[in-house]
Amino acid sequence: MIFPIVYNWVIIIMRTCFTTIALSYLPVWLTLDYLADFMYMIDMIITVHTGYLNQGILIKDLAQLKKRYLRSKCFFRDLVSLLPTDVLYFVFGIQTPLVRINRLLRMPRLDEALDRMETRTSYPNTFRITKLMIYIFVLIHWNACLYFALSNYIGFGSDRWVYPNITNPEFASMRRQYFYCFWFSAQIFTTVGDTPLPKKEEEYLFMIADLLIAVLVFASIVGNVGNVITSLRDRDNVFFPNHELVRAYLRSHHISKELRQRIDNWYQHLHINKKIMREKEILQQLPVHLRTEIAVSVHLTTLSKVTIFQSCEKSLLEELVLKLTPQVFSPGEYVCRKGDVGHEMYIIKEGKLAVVADDGVTEFAVLSESNFFGEISILNIKGNKSGNRRTANIRSIGYSDLFSLSKEDLTDVLSEFPAAKRHLEEKGRQILTKMGMLEESGQENGGEPDTFETKINRLESNLEILQTKLARLMAELESSNRKMQARVEQLDWEVAALETQLPEDGEEGERAQGRGEGVGGEVGWEREEAEGEEEQGSDAKMAALYSPL
Repeated sequence: MIFPIVYNWVIIIMRTCFTTIALSYLPVWLTLDYLADFMYMIDMIITVHTGYLNQGILIKDLAQLKKRYLRSKCFFRDLVSLLPTDVLYFVFGIQTPLVRINRLLRMPRLDEALDRMETRTSYPNTFRITKLMIYIFVLIHWNACLYFALSNYIGFGSDRWVYPNITNPEFASMRRQYFYCFWFSAQIFTTVGDTPLPKKEEEYLFMIADLLIAVLVFASIVGNVGNVITSLRDRDNVFFPNHELVRAYLRSHHISKELRQRIDNWYQHLHINKKIMREKEILQQLPVHLRTEIAVSVHLTTLSKVTIFQSCEKSLLEELVLKLTPQVFSPGEYVCRKGDVGHEMYIIKEGKLAVVADDGVTEFAVLSESNFFGEISILNIKGNKSGNRRTANIRSIGYSDLFSLSKEDLTDVLSEFPAAKRHLEEKGRQILTKMGMLEESGQENGGEPDTFETKINRLESNLEILQTKLARLMAELESSNRKMQARVEQLDWEVAALETQLPEDGEEGERAQGRGEGVGGEVGWEREEAEGEEEQGSDAKMAALYSPL
């Protein structure tokens, strides 16, 4: 739809104002007119058969599609744009193409087409600039046509502001007429040229309208261009780290010139070769399955070349491929040194690395594209003599692009694939056996030694048992205290009742007193005996509680 809509917007006004151009190529214009009308009709047929989403479900039923389209405003606009207004040629003449002005109603369809192209193109910022240039051209074109028509109305060559007299051979050609008017219109809108001052009221009104358009429309256009340029700069900042901030930091801390030069060269290498270091941040807004598909397309081939990952199930590789982190090393920079603790493995994407001696000069081997190293140190294979320590010095010969896979990421992924974990550990043991770096005693022992994590888990389990027993003991102690207190209160009440019943004579009083003392002594003896039993029971329970420790 871009061709017929742009054609009508450009040619109809030009043929209306430049009558010489309209009549000189009349057969061509009529052919293109009806070709554009035919494309309008085809577009209506395609629109009727275009599905739409209803609550996330794609509707393809033709009856529903027709019903929806016929009841929409789009159908009314499309229908009006195809009305056969060409019959008015018989009234106004073939030289008045303005009767086809209704064809301009398809402008929303052009906006829709451009928006869809912008979302699908790989260069959206370039496309936006091109679209703005087209809009500017159409605006200046319309103004140029209106300027020529106004000059014709006032009189060619009547003053310096209007178009010169067309009887002059220099200004009589069609190309000269159009180019002069387009240049004059561009000067007015951009206010960069010294245009002649208007003389008549019509000229003043035309200039005022153009200046208002220049202030409003062109200001917005310039603002859009500025936004496009800003987005281009932001895109570069997203792809590549901000070099200026690092430079300012190095200057403020008085870093040596040699180190600053190395950092500058590293940044220059990233920009020249378009090395993207922030893949995870760029793709973060995408759903997980789309990120996985992108990562699989970009990195799965490289990851599958690693020996220990060959023959692994595809789902494991898809999980690992999301964990790869790109890194770039400068010439002469050490990727790892002998004796360092290994926290990640490396896969070489581009470049060459040397396995060097401790003196940094003697080279034992050269690793190139698709090679890998450091994989054994992140698998925690029992019996590994080197443990998690690096066994060699690896230095970059030139600029090297590597993928790193951290030990934590590998452990997290393998926790969900126990079979793959056993498979990788077995392959790692085979590699260590060939290298003579595997202790046989670690495999012959019938019982595996307890690891630190196992001991911690056992202590936590014992602590939970102790806490349960302690809670039960406290509950029993509280219950015994409540029972003892109730019994003491009952005995006090019985003693008080006996004291009120003492006889007045001495013998009965003495006998009663003797009985009271006997009761009191019995009560005291029973209380002491009960407290002794409770204390012994508590001591026994506390001894049983701390016996596991």
